[in-house]
Amino acid sequence: MTNRLPAFLIGLAIILLLVYSSIFVVNQRQQAVVVRFGQIKAVYNEPGLYFKLPFAFSGADKVQIISDQSLRFDLDNIRVQVSGGKFYEVDAFLIYKITDARRFIGIVSGGDRDLAEARLRTRLDASLRRVYGLRGFEAALSDARSQMMQEVAADLKSDAENLGITIEDVRIRRTDLTQEVSQQTYARMRSERLAEAELIRARGNEEGQRRRAIADRQVVELQADAQRDSEILRGQGDAERNRIFADAYQRDPAFFEFYRSMAAYEHSLGTTGTSMVLSPNSEFFKYFRSQAGTPSPAPAAPATK
Repeated sequence: MTNRLPAFLIGLAIILLLVYSSIFVVNQRQQAVVVRFGQIKAVYNEPGLYFKLPFAFSGADKVQIISDQSLRFDLDNIRVQVSGGKFYEVDAFLIYKITDARRFIGIVSGGDRDLAEARLRTRLDASLRRVYGLRGFEAALSDARSQMMQEVAADLKSDAENLGITIEDVRIRRTDLTQEVSQQTYARMRSERLAEAELIRARGNEEGQRRRAIADRQVVELQADAQRDSEILRGQGDAERNRIFADAYQRDPAFFEFYRSMAAYEHSLGTTGTSMVLSPNSEFFKYFRSQAGTPSPAPAAPATK
């Protein structure tokens, strides 16, 4: 009995090893391909526990695990030329999924994702250059951007299906000017803004001159109107003054004459520094010769022989 125990344990270990080598698990994020002597024997797309021939009998059974998730591949700093001849830098990415594991393993050596993405990189690069080459830079910033991405996805579809891959989406992340184009664009924009500023300044000067001319004309018109009104009022005032004088003269000619003489005295003699050379018997001083306020008769001239 004692001699049989080691043999039993060895047999049990061999059985457990055979069972372990014949079981593999596929989770929900994976798909498995069973390869025997370089030939694909089975593909498992559903999660679960699966069996294969143990290595003791098959000698070459191998399980290739392939991702069953959507994968992302980025392509950065691609230099493309637009229809206007200028160059721009583009960043893009695509979302893909391995939907035909059997084809993918058969076409891509060893099911290597890096090799598959290298082929996608070449095709994506060429497609971006073609799509941008048919359009100007503004297209990538307008509603045409979605159409451009659809065209790129359509270009990649055939090659991707040959690899067992489905392209789910293509996106352009960035479209930017290269350094030399940025400098040229900045210089052009600066020149345009300077020209626009000069135009606005010229229009402002023209408008200023027009408004100043209008203001000057209005000043001249206002001054002319004011001068005309002042002349009219002055004439009306003089006429009213003459009317009053005429009325006063008609009522009392003697008093009016006396008043006018007093006003003449005040105007002539009231100013400092005034010198007058007149005869005392002048008619101008006739009211000085009478205390009663009435003019005295002028002295008779000497008789002549």
